[in-house]
Amino acid sequence: MIKAFIKHVRRFPWVTNVTLYGCLFAGGDFVHQWFSQRDKMDWSHTRNVAVVAFSFHGNFNFFWMRFLERKFPGYSAGMVMKKLFLDQTTAAPLATSAFYTGVSFLEGKEDVMEDWRDKFLNTYKTGLMFWPFMQFLNFALVPPYVRTTFSGCCAFIWATFLCFSRQSGDGTAGAALEWMFPSKGDGAEQADKMKRKVLASKEASSSIEQASGQRMWWPPCR
Repeated sequence: MIKAFIKHVRRFPWVTNVTLYGCLFAGGDFVHQWFSQRDKMDWSHTRNVAVVAFSFHGNFNFFWMRFLERKFPGYSAGMVMKKLFLDQTTAAPLATSAFYTGVSFLEGKEDVMEDWRDKFLNTYKTGLMFWPFMQFLNFALVPPYVRTTFSGCCAFIWATFLCFSRQSGDGTAGAALEWMFPSKGDGAEQADKMKRKVLASKEASSSIEQASGQRMWWPPCR
C-alpha cells in the first residue's frame, strides 16, 4: 500500500500532493462544523474553504517546497533552519492572509479584509506555536516529493482552528481551547442559572395559587 502510494506520488507529484492537501484542508472545516453545529452543516462554507485550499494553498505549498529545496538543498542543520526561517516569515503570513481574504471573497462580503484585520495577527502568533515544529520535522525528515502531503496532514488540524477562528473565535489558541474543553465553571454557572429560573417559576406559581385561594374565600358582596 505504502509502496504503491510512493510510486504514485513519484509519477504524479503535483496532482497527488495538491489533491491530498486540498482534501485534508477542507476536511478541517468539516470537523469544525461537525463538532460545533452538526445539525445545521454549512456546506457552502466547506465548499469555499475547499476552493481556497485547492486553488491556492495546495499549489502554493507544492511549488514553495520545491523552491526551498532547490535554494537550500539537503538535510543539514543549517539548510533546515534557513528553510524554516524563510517559511515562517514569508509563506506562513501569506497563506493565512489568503485564507481569510479568499473565503470572505467567495462569500461575497463587502469588506473582504475585515476578518484579516481583526484576526490575522493573533492567528499568525498562534501559528508560531504550531508550524515551526511541524515544518522542522518536514524539512529534516520527510522526502521532498511528499512534503506537501505532510504539510496537508498538519493543515488538517490547522484548518480546523482557522475555520473556528473565522466563524466564532479571535485567532488565539486560548479561544480554541475554551471551545474544545469548556470549563466546569461555565457548566456550573449555567446549571445555577437554570436552578434560579426553576425556583422563580415555582415562586410565581405559588403566588398565583395563594392569590386564587384568597379570592375563593373572599366574602361575597351584598
